[in-house]
Amino acid sequence: MSSTEIEFMEKFKVGEMNMEPGAPILAEGANTPQLYTALSGMGLRYKLLEDGRRHVISLVLPGDFIGLQAGVLNQMTHSVEATTAMTLCVFDRSELWSLYRNQPARAFDLTWLAANEERFLGEALAALGQREAYELLAWALARIWRKLNALDMTSGTVAPLPYRQQDLADAMGLSLVHTNKTLAKLRNSDLAFWSDGKLTVPDIEALEEVGLCRDESLRKRPLI
Repeated sequence: MSSTEIEFMEKFKVGEMNMEPGAPILAEGANTPQLYTALSGMGLRYKLLEDGRRHVISLVLPGDFIGLQAGVLNQMTHSVEATTAMTLCVFDRSELWSLYRNQPARAFDLTWLAANEERFLGEALAALGQREAYELLAWALARIWRKLNALDMTSGTVAPLPYRQQDLADAMGLSLVHTNKTLAKLRNSDLAFWSDGKLTVPDIEALEEVGLCRDESLRKRPLI
């Protein structure tokens, strides 16, 4: 960043915050004065139905920007919580429009992050609507592994995945039993192994072939 951008970002950032596992970061309907970047740790974006059932919208990984929806629409339409211990970079939401007025390059980065999230959600909707459970979970695990690999969080064929099977089931619209059986099929096919918070993918191209997807590397993701 240029010296001018650094000066602005130092004003935009108001501090850092540590979150414990399970702690709420943003609640549906909230109008928070703060925006966040996940510096470390992982979380979930989710929405609750009126009867209490939960749908996981997406995972929150290091580098993800959190709260833009409230910054633009004045309230959140989904909730965000920490899955593991997390460190968040905290921004002053009142400076958001100054970012767009005075720092067009950084504003483009923020818009790119929002557009990339929209792209992923569109792909996820197509996956949920058109893939069978076996293909669907292969798609999901392949996408997760590629994201973690892009963040330099993989070691060989292994990546951290500290979520519960229920979280994946809630994201895929499957029952926990169906999710467990389908993960067992992927494991028996030597395509993906998920246990003790670690995901092992021996051959990512083979997993992507089953998931009817391919590596679509984009530009290096900016960090706000």
